[in-house]
Parts: sequence; C-alpha cells; structure tokens
Amino acid sequence: MKIAHQIKTKVFSYEKFNDNDKIILDKFLQLLPFNLKDQKIELKRTEAFGFNDNRITIFEVILAKEKHTKQYLENLIKNIDEEQKKLILEQLESRLDDNLDFFLRFDKDEYLKNDKLKLTDSGNCFHIKISVAAFPKKREIGLGIVKSIFK
Repeated sequence: MKIAHQIKTKVFSYEKFNDNDKIILDKFLQLLPFNLKDQKIELKRTEAFGFNDNRITIFEVILAKEKHTKQYLENLIKNIDEEQKKLILEQLESRLDDNLDFFLRFDKDEYLKNDKLKLTDSGNCFHIKISVAAFPKKREIGLGIVKSIFK
C-alpha cells in the first residue's frame, strides 16, 4: 500500500552559526537508506544569503518513487525513539495540514551532536514533509495512515 506520494527533506547550513556544510550533509544523507547516485535521485544544493549577507546553504532531496518513500520511512521510524514516536502521535492533528501534508522538524544540533532525532519547533532543524497518500483524500484517512506509520 502506498503511504506517501512524496517526501521532501531539507536542512539549512548557516554561515553565521559556523555550521560545517560537510558534517551537515553527511548527517542529512544518513537519513536516506540508499545511495542517491545509485538511485538517480537529485541532491539539490542551493546557496542563499541571509541578514548581513551571511551565506546559507540549503540541502534538499525529494523522493517520489514508492520504493524510496517506503525505505525512507522505515529508516526514519527505526531511528526515532519511543518517546518521540509517542509525542508525534500526540501532536498528530497539528502536524497534518488540510492538503494532507505531514510535517516533522528534528533538532539539528541534537542530531549532529548526539545522533538523536528529537522533535523541535525551532527553525534550526531537519525539515521533513510527507505528502500522505490517502484515498479518498480525507483528513481522517490521512490521520489513520500517519498513525499506522508511527505506532
């Protein structure tokens, strides 16, 4: 059964915080249980400038094939501890929008330093957007699918 139409994962590397692009990219790639080149998936790297012309590097991957989204979710679940899964389930309603996109943010520092995926509301994070494949496209069905992922 198809769970997600698409999964978008993104992280920002900030010059003003002395972020190391290579370390952040390595950790970003650990979220993906396959080699991007082998699977012919594009790693999008965008350079932007923030306040005071501080450089920001944005790493982004969009997964659209069912085999990739499934493997990604399996790997993600494996790396989230029970406490965080419980918190996701408690916050289910607020994390799913009307378009059935499910949003997760994991603290970047916690993941970089302790290899732990911990939910956060801050912008300094790994952003994950899961477009839930619900048929018919109804919120209740989408919520049920997301619940089944994190149980």
